[in-house]
Amino acid sequence: MADEKPEQQNGNGGKQPEAPEQKARRRFIIVGVVLILLVGGLLFWWHSTYYEDTDDAQVNGHLIQISSRIAGNVVKVNVDENQFVEKGTVLVELDPKDFETAVQQDEANLQSAEAAFEAAKVNVPVINVNAGTNLRTAGVDVSTAGAQVAQAEKQLEASQAAVLQAEANNTKAQLDLQRYTPLVEKDVISKQQFDAAVAAANGDKAALAQAQAQVLASQDAVRVAKDRVQQSQSALQYAKTAPQQVAIQKAKADQAAAQVEQARAELAQAQLNLGYTKIVAPEAGIITRKSVEVGQNVSVGQNMATLVSLDDIWITANFKETQLENMRAGQKVEISVDAYGGRKYDGKVTQIGGATGSVLSLFPPENATGNYVKVVQRVPVRIDLTDMKEDSDHLLRPGLSVEPKVRVKD
Repeated sequence: MADEKPEQQNGNGGKQPEAPEQKARRRFIIVGVVLILLVGGLLFWWHSTYYEDTDDAQVNGHLIQISSRIAGNVVKVNVDENQFVEKGTVLVELDPKDFETAVQQDEANLQSAEAAFEAAKVNVPVINVNAGTNLRTAGVDVSTAGAQVAQAEKQLEASQAAVLQAEANNTKAQLDLQRYTPLVEKDVISKQQFDAAVAAANGDKAALAQAQAQVLASQDAVRVAKDRVQQSQSALQYAKTAPQQVAIQKAKADQAAAQVEQARAELAQAQLNLGYTKIVAPEAGIITRKSVEVGQNVSVGQNMATLVSLDDIWITANFKETQLENMRAGQKVEISVDAYGGRKYDGKVTQIGGATGSVLSLFPPENATGNYVKVVQRVPVRIDLTDMKEDSDHLLRPGLSVEPKVRVKD
């Protein structure tokens, strides 16, 4: 057509040169991409230099096994599965009748032991006084018995002298009687004189018998006095054991005191056992794995439920061994929780594990088989929340996945 103008061609193959606006746009895009790559590289370098993170981390907590400390019959269960309980809440109740009886019996045993101790304690000064008195009395009795022996021996000597005198008088009287007998027959002496001689002879004979009997009595008195001396000496020897008697009574009092303490300890144990009939929650948390029912007989240590404590929560993060070069306890951590849309918590590194996870596993790897392949190991790191008020709503539960980011450089 006549009004159409032919295309202008240049010397470069006939293409029209690029407009200045297009060149500027292209340079802007290139510069933008370069800046983005540069900023991204800087951010990556900054993050990899100052932070270490991992997605191999989870929330950990205490799983407390609720068990009975005594054997008994379950009469009441106060909780259900997945129920939240406060610390001190009575979870399970056992039949207390047997344990109440045991407490009453031990109370009676304690009263009996205390009474026995009081009696033994009172006897200590009594025996002390009596022993001292007996010792003094025994000493006096020994002296008195010795004097009585001396007196009896003197009396025996006097009786023996009296016997000698009576024997002499009797001999003379008998001789006189023998001389007077023929004389009276011949009427040389009177009948009266002869009768007097007969009477004197009979009297002296009787006196001799009496003196001899007195000697026997005196001998018996001496023997009795010596026996009394032996008895007094034996009593004195026994009285000299007064310190030992007092010590024995003190030992009995000490034994009675020990029996009181034993009875008191048995009563305390019985009271503890009675208290154990009510099984309470040691911490606040959620009841899981409940396996106890009313009427069930439980034994000591039998597991009845699991209490998941929500007051003491921490993070266990398994970092690669290559990430631990600059990691230290006390470093700040930002924790992101997957379950709540990446909700953030503040924490700090508390402990770095003493061994890798593979070494702590049930079947540690054996690298001496000749089939060794180097694998980057992971080390468990404990992270605690710096402010537990951030979890006042107890949203963190053991087992939840989290992503901690540790600032390893300032």
